[in-house]
Amino acid sequence: MVAAVLVLAVAVVVPVVLLADDDEGERARDAATSQAPPDLSEVVTYDDLPTTHVTEPVDYEQVPPVGGPHYGAWLDCGAYDEPVPSENAVHDLEHGAVWITYAPDLSDDDVAALEAALPQNGIMSPYDGLPSPVVVTVWGAQLALTGADDPRLPLFVEEYDDGVTAPEPTASCAGGLTPGPEGQPA
Repeated sequence: MVAAVLVLAVAVVVPVVLLADDDEGERARDAATSQAPPDLSEVVTYDDLPTTHVTEPVDYEQVPPVGGPHYGAWLDCGAYDEPVPSENAVHDLEHGAVWITYAPDLSDDDVAALEAALPQNGIMSPYDGLPSPVVVTVWGAQLALTGADDPRLPLFVEEYDDGVTAPEPTASCAGGLTPGPEGQPA
């Protein structure tokens, strides 16, 4: 009889312990794979950027620049497959445009994905020396992204696409110039 009770106890206790271990393992796997929802907490902002028009190249502090002195001409909206003059792109930022820059070695598929995410009032171009594969910028605000599929890109565009940070938020990149050969100033 003692043996029967012992067998019954083992038959009840072992599955309960195994189920408890399985639940703990599942919770640990879920915790390891779950991520906090994407947010814009890593956006870096800059204040008091001058809106001066210049005729000479500018040595900007940020890569890519987020505002400051710039050429009197801006770039036409759209995606460019060559680097563009920063001084023209900064004028676009002044007009409330979103500038998506990407590392020149980004895959064609990733570049196509970025172009699909480009808002109407936006420009996109490769940019040498970025601190991450993709950087999205508006006047005075910037976010380094992990790639074209970073879920923060649409959040950034939604937050800033209305030119909320721009000195001339109702202007547009439409009607701007197209860079000349090899990205020479427009």
